[in-house]
Amino acid sequence: MTNVLCIGSVLWDVIGRTANHVGMGSDVPGRITQIPGGVAFNIAMTLHRFGLTPALITSIGRDKEGEALIAECNEMGLITDYIYRSDDLATDRYMAIEGAGGLVAAIADAHSLETAGEKILRPVLDGTLSATGKPFGGLIALDGNLTEALLARIASDPAFAAADLRVAPASPGKAQRLAPFLSTPSATLYVNLEEAGILCQDTFETAHDAARALVKRGALRALVTNGGAMAADATSEAVLEAHPPEVLVTRVTGAGDTFMAAHMAYEYRGLDRQSALGDALTAAARYVAGDTPQ
Repeated sequence: MTNVLCIGSVLWDVIGRTANHVGMGSDVPGRITQIPGGVAFNIAMTLHRFGLTPALITSIGRDKEGEALIAECNEMGLITDYIYRSDDLATDRYMAIEGAGGLVAAIADAHSLETAGEKILRPVLDGTLSATGKPFGGLIALDGNLTEALLARIASDPAFAAADLRVAPASPGKAQRLAPFLSTPSATLYVNLEEAGILCQDTFETAHDAARALVKRGALRALVTNGGAMAADATSEAVLEAHPPEVLVTRVTGAGDTFMAAHMAYEYRGLDRQSALGDALTAAARYVAGDTPQ
């Protein structure tokens, strides 16, 4: 049995990286890689490295790309038994370009996941993932690549009421989709400073202010990161802060997913809030420095 569900995008990441600065119309040398990715996958892989047993809840096509992706996930130790497979939907992809200054541009093609809709949730809704017949009561990592309607259903459906929901938007462009979780009593939000501003329809100078604002808007708990600046973990009782270690940035895609997964894993192990925040920031820093597997 799994002790954590990772619901959202599992796809192929196609990432081009260069040490040069990249502007509009640039043609520069670099490296292009294709590896398994997606927010749910990235979180699941980090959780697995920390000793948890994550199951993927997503949609993957039965095309050649999908079969290869399932094989990769199985080889990496992730549970794929509950993935929705379709003959009519292609396997999703994500494409990004990273230059010397960080992420230049990215396109997420998650149309198949969005089209599959609530079909991906069948193992949760029909009790398959609950040995006692009660709602799933473990950890759930949820990303904002699902449709607004499906995210709203998860936020209010009794099938998820007993779970420890950890929610991330996937990108600033999808941050507003998390609005229903501002009133969900079991949800913890993981956002960066820009995403917090979008959710609050405001701008913030610090993660502390952003996290506190999210809680005031109804969030049970909010963790806000701000690149290399101070990060915050807020509840109605207190706002904790920690500074990420300074490192040489070699990659940025997946850093937020690593932070979220590491934080979940540390709390699962029983670390207190302050320690979990600091250790998760260190794990994310090691990732962007290239010191951990991708």
